[in-house]
Amino acid sequence: MSKARQLLRNSPSYQRRRLSAHVPFFKVSEEVKDALHTGKPVVALETTIYTHGKLHSIVRVNGGIPATIGVLDGVATVGLNEDELIRLNTSAGDSGTWKVSRRDLGFISGLGINGKPLNGGTTIAGTMVLAHLAGIRVFATGGLGGVHRGGENSMDISADLTELGRTPVTVISSGCKSFLDIPRTLEYLETQGVGVGTFADGRKGPIDFPAFFTRDSGVKSPQIIADETEAAAIIYAQTRFPLQSGLHFANPVPVEASISKLEIDEIISSAVREADEKGFYGAANTPYILSRIKELSGGRSVIANRALIESNVERGTKVAVELAKLELRQKAMQDG
Repeated sequence: MSKARQLLRNSPSYQRRRLSAHVPFFKVSEEVKDALHTGKPVVALETTIYTHGKLHSIVRVNGGIPATIGVLDGVATVGLNEDELIRLNTSAGDSGTWKVSRRDLGFISGLGINGKPLNGGTTIAGTMVLAHLAGIRVFATGGLGGVHRGGENSMDISADLTELGRTPVTVISSGCKSFLDIPRTLEYLETQGVGVGTFADGRKGPIDFPAFFTRDSGVKSPQIIADETEAAAIIYAQTRFPLQSGLHFANPVPVEASISKLEIDEIISSAVREADEKGFYGAANTPYILSRIKELSGGRSVIANRALIESNVERGTKVAVELAKLELRQKAMQDG
């Protein structure tokens, strides 16, 4: 085999075509395929945050095509329709429904081939893998995973971070969860070669990297992004380099839903301390802490969570729209 042919076979676009064409446990909806083929803006969404029907409408109202990603009956699907989402959400909590990250894709797909079809909501890492295979470059979600407090000893580090280091998808979220170790999370992303920036959102000068429930973390953002047009230009330039790392664009929670840093810090300290005292570690840690934050905040964390997800999806769609416009202009210049 010639070197050129080998390079072609190893290219992401070739692998995407080959996977979509020949593998029975991966499919892309016709709407998403058509949008990608014609250069329309597509936004990836993860099924683990799909708890209200507004997300698809937010994408469409702002000019994009939603591509919710999950596993249904053992088939990893990019572009779940409403009926499929209802089926998946109805099965949530069942033993046959998994939380699917990168490490689980081979297992859940292989079991499906072997007559054990399972369902699964995809994590950020799992969604990134499948979005990239489909050719989607913008993914909007709630909050990034990160390095847990005490992670230097426990090595409890989210797979989201390593996925950003090896998968060229831009993740737009409200930073990482507030109860994580934000300085170490940013250090880890730097080590992985991940570009990180925060939307200025009308602010001037240096700004904080957001902390999910609150706009301020006390940690300055590595870079500042003025608006969606600037974000699109960064993504476009990144994809023109031979890089496999992704980008993380942090979008602060809307002002009206933000909890003050002082208040949320106190709530989180109590929740983290209780989780440690009661022995909630590993996979049980995050659900327990989020549950206690909800209780201690009187439900305001849920309001903030809903507001930031919707804001991130809107922002992500606007970025995808600007990216599609930029690519069209660049193509016209090259052709002309």
